[in-house]
Amino acid sequence: MSALVLVALALGLSNFAASIGIGLSGVDARARLRVGLVFGLFETGMPILGLVLGRSAAAALGSQTRWVGAGLLIATGVYGLVQSQRGGEAGGDGEVGGDSEQAGSSARQPLGRLLVTGLALSVDNLAVGFALGAYKVNVLVAAVVIGAVSIGLSLLGLELGARIGAAAGRRGEVIGAVVLIAVGVAIAAGLF
Repeated sequence: MSALVLVALALGLSNFAASIGIGLSGVDARARLRVGLVFGLFETGMPILGLVLGRSAAAALGSQTRWVGAGLLIATGVYGLVQSQRGGEAGGDGEVGGDSEQAGSSARQPLGRLLVTGLALSVDNLAVGFALGAYKVNVLVAAVVIGAVSIGLSLLGLELGARIGAAAGRRGEVIGAVVLIAVGVAIAAGLF
């Protein structure tokens, strides 16, 4: 069981880092719920999907899952950079700080972009699912442990990101996009 918790922590680190980037633009209860649900569902479901797909698919995919996940994260970060620049050019400064900043944080992380981020972060869990099948680990227990650790680390990352974002002001969205790109590069380099 301790090995499973260590695997869950290793997998959850990328979620923690990405959640810091998401939290930079501020968080509210809705954002916490959305990030927790999306990241938790992907992190829990992908090992199960990996087990269902079987070990033969693992051999075919091999290390490609890392590249797919990294590419999706980098693309999401680049998209975030483009969107933050468009928002700045449109003169949408709005009110910074206070309740309006908190209320707008969920809108700044569109569900589609959050889903792509969750998918990109959990692609490596397919390989974990393949391995779970090979080692006869109870996949349901593994999925619950991985999902719970992922949700915990994601929420912790959101809170840390929100605190950093409050200090960064309007640059928070740009910093968040750069963090997603950096996490994608780290995944491509095999650091996560």
